[in-house]
Amino acid sequence: MTVERVNPSELSPPTGFSHAVAATGTRVVFLAGQTALDTDGEVVGDTLPAQFERALGNLLTALRAAGGTPADLARVTVYATDVAAYRDHAADLGRLWRELAGRDYPAMAVVQVVRLWDERALVELDGFAVLP
Repeated sequence: MTVERVNPSELSPPTGFSHAVAATGTRVVFLAGQTALDTDGEVVGDTLPAQFERALGNLLTALRAAGGTPADLARVTVYATDVAAYRDHAADLGRLWRELAGRDYPAMAVVQVVRLWDERALVELDGFAVLP
């Protein structure tokens, strides 16, 4: 697989994401939305950073089970129930991303939603990856 992260100089410099990702491979993996569910199906973590860490970990677990790595992520969408809180915790969330997924950033978007499937969930991540 080849991945090209495209960040044109005509756009503001990206921080924690890539403006575009061009990927060529033989297998596309679509990743379902993941919240901070534990193996019993219960939302864990009372803070946005705690839930983000678990949700990202769950997303990466699904990706690895399909044979991928964080570097294979082409697109991730973050659904947050409070974008202002997400921005307030941006430094912590960025640190967690780098610890769990590295610095090969996918194309990303953050979208505020009224609520998620699990009422206690503060954040959900979905995406897709292109594998060799």
